[in-house]
Amino acid sequence: MTVPDDLYCKACNPDVTLSMRLSLYHTLSTYITLRNLALTLPPHSTSTDTGMSRLSLSDADKQARDWFAATARELGCKVRIDAMGNTFAVRPGRQAGRPTCAGSHLDTQPTGGRYDGILGVCAGVEMLRVLKEEAIETEFPVGVVNWTNEEGARFPISMVSSGVWAGAIPLETAHSLKEVGTGGRTMKQELERIGYLGEMEASYTAMPIGVPPPPRHDRILAGFAHSNALKTLLSNPTADPIYHPEQGPHLESTNRHIGIVRGVQAYRWHTITVRGRDTHTGTTALPLRADALLTAAKLILASHRIAAAHGGLASTGILTPSPSSVNTVPGLVTFSLDIRHPDDATLLRMEAAMQTEFAALASGAQLAAGEVRGRPCGVSWRLDAPSEAVVFDADCVACVRASCAGLASVEMRSGAGHDSVFTSRRVPTAMVFVPCRDGVSHNPAEYCKKEDCANGAQVLMGAVLRYDGLRRERAGA
Repeated sequence: MTVPDDLYCKACNPDVTLSMRLSLYHTLSTYITLRNLALTLPPHSTSTDTGMSRLSLSDADKQARDWFAATARELGCKVRIDAMGNTFAVRPGRQAGRPTCAGSHLDTQPTGGRYDGILGVCAGVEMLRVLKEEAIETEFPVGVVNWTNEEGARFPISMVSSGVWAGAIPLETAHSLKEVGTGGRTMKQELERIGYLGEMEASYTAMPIGVPPPPRHDRILAGFAHSNALKTLLSNPTADPIYHPEQGPHLESTNRHIGIVRGVQAYRWHTITVRGRDTHTGTTALPLRADALLTAAKLILASHRIAAAHGGLASTGILTPSPSSVNTVPGLVTFSLDIRHPDDATLLRMEAAMQTEFAALASGAQLAAGEVRGRPCGVSWRLDAPSEAVVFDADCVACVRASCAGLASVEMRSGAGHDSVFTSRRVPTAMVFVPCRDGVSHNPAEYCKKEDCANGAQVLMGAVLRYDGLRRERAGA
């Protein structure tokens, strides 16, 4: 599949033009833009020496959002903001229509890196810059999206705003989410505070970025530039590509430049509550304790064992005992449980096995060698965020594949969730991954080489233009 030459300002091979332009003129530009966006933030936002702490809807996030909106306008885009703060920058084409978009997110983990999400948005901005500077006219509009709170680090539902846009999460649920910790602020309050509570409805009908099936003229090409994956979303009410760092070690360990993402594994986030009884540590014998923290530790260990037996993953990142006192046995504990598997049915079987074993462990029915039986605890589950396995659109994936010419690539599945999980429900979607050093992500040490950043940006732009050409062919223009 080739892009018509007349999409470009010069009648020459479009791949060569793109490759030369991005590798010679914009490799460092993308990288410097990325670095400056991290380095020029206020001191309180850079709590790690090499990483980034930019929680969603914080003052630092507002600064990054302002940069994105202002830069997109300078590059000839119309910028629209919806009720979740999702920001859509769209550049007009020869014909009116839904845009083909790239995109990702600018928020980070509390001690995150400078590439996850950020690289995808920056690559999208570089795409817009190349289109303007080279006077490239696309057949249909193209654009870049910045999704709100993709990480779910401050407001505890990841990809919540793309979920609202896709109609999978009610707006009221998202707006009422309270921040993790003791602050107590809601998403709506913080959207209002930083000036990003947009008047436009947060919906794929109010802001369509891809032509939905059955016409299948609009798709989302998700181009992600993530460490080990570069997060960037290319959404086109024709296509939505996301460019992202891989966030894993596969690309680097196999010396591949690009990961062509075919889909995303399923996951389910839970909050587990263990109820025992507060008692004095010095006066309560072990058999008389209903120790909620000890029970929680057993449950977490069991979750890992069960996940391994099913070929899946289980993780706990938040553990909150109460009361938190040196000489009091905790009577209440809550902890997060993130379970994942490529297959939906196997994930549900894994969860059911955990529920059965958790109940047995909490009741004291199962004891390890040498363990003293205490009093039983109660266990309850709350499902916070389910996400089924996703298979991306074949046409969008083909556009990414065709744009990898000359680069060592591999087709793969994403282990992490991305906004493409929700966009794929409404428009055809794909993703682009690039290597990250040692496969490290959600960590200040997260790093993508300049060359890999440029490769991912090149593939992302190539995929967007190829999809625009595909739309043009189908429209008979």
